[in-house]
Amino acid sequence: MKKITFLLILCLITACNTEKARQKVEEFRLSKDKTEINVLIDAWHAAAAAAKYEDYFSKMTNDAIFIGTDATENWKNEEFKKFSKPYFDKGKAWSFTSLQRNVFISQYGDIAWFDELLDTQMELCRGSGVVKKQEDGTWKIAHYVLSIAIPNENVKEIITLKKENDSIVKSKL
Repeated sequence: MKKITFLLILCLITACNTEKARQKVEEFRLSKDKTEINVLIDAWHAAAAAAKYEDYFSKMTNDAIFIGTDATENWKNEEFKKFSKPYFDKGKAWSFTSLQRNVFISQYGDIAWFDELLDTQMELCRGSGVVKKQEDGTWKIAHYVLSIAIPNENVKEIITLKKENDSIVKSKL
């Protein structure tokens, strides 16, 4: 009986230690992935600011989507490349600096999403996106949405400014 009790206690101690070790490994993986994702997004923004076309688009998946601030800007990657190329060729793309970013990783560790507050040439903006882990273990941007941050007390003014353009866009849908 003493042997069985001893074995049960030993199994419990081992199981508890194994679970703690597993949790520590998982926390390390999440931290490592979040760091890699932050480095990716910062490098992506830096490539745009430096007008490095190839570097910028190499950080996006082949089927990436970029949604800009204009209602008509819902770009598939190839379309976005064509649209962006003249800006990069002139040596002036856009400059976004993240002031704050939150990164969340799926339970499977292959998809993550983020939101960020940006300092841009348009003043404060919001960016949000989805990144995918590739087969080689690297992360790439699959979806990005850029929006201009408008103070709530100024929304009525903005609605008035964009009303005519919005009606044109709506009529084409």
